Amino acid sequence: MNRPLIINFKNYSDASGAKTIELAQAAQEVAKKLKVEIVLAPPQASLALVAKSVDIPVVCQHVDDAKEGSTTGFFVPEIAKMYGASGSLINHSEHRIDVQAIESLVKRLRDLAMTSIVCARTPDEVAKIAAFSPEFIAIEPPELIGSGRAVSKENPAIITNSIKAAGGRSKVICGAGITEKGDVSKAIELGSHGILVASSVVKAKSWPDKIAELAQGMKAE
Repeated sequence: MNRPLIINFKNYSDASGAKTIELAQAAQEVAKKLKVEIVLAPPQASLALVAKSVDIPVVCQHVDDAKEGSTTGFFVPEIAKMYGASGSLINHSEHRIDVQAIESLVKRLRDLAMTSIVCARTPDEVAKIAAFSPEFIAIEPPELIGSGRAVSKENPAIITNSIKAAGGRSKVICGAGITEKGDVSKAIELGSHGILVASSVVKAKSWPDKIAELAQGMKAE
């Protein structure tokens, strides 16, 4: 991954069951048409099915720092890779884990040649996470998640400060409240290496149209 537009399906019923594949295939069509790197984070239960249905990257919404083998009810990186995942979100604001687990998971994913996308709430958290050198750190102020108020416009300094805090050890992407092309292009202008979105796509009346709109923002000069 270089400059991804990551679509987190979360656990919305709007994108569950057969609709999960419909959304995944809509994203793939846009990715190929506009030549934008789109990455999918479907519900865990549909990971293998989505990975077999598209040829764009598919990542987990979360992985657990439990051992491979005799563990039950956990989703571990090694098994996720076998199901077709190329990486994972880690420490999303809706599924926070401790720093030690973040460090361990980043290393495990790296050893598996999988991509780590670690979420952070503040530039200070970005600095701590950057010490582990994940490929991406997603800055997402929790108060803006799902708000419709884009972080790139409401709090642009948090993006630029997070980039400084990362110190070049990880690429910084941003999410929270991203709903339209202008939100995306502003984030890219500020130096973001990608975008993490969820409800603005999943809840859209037309998935192809909304994904294409956001993807166009990724291409903005």
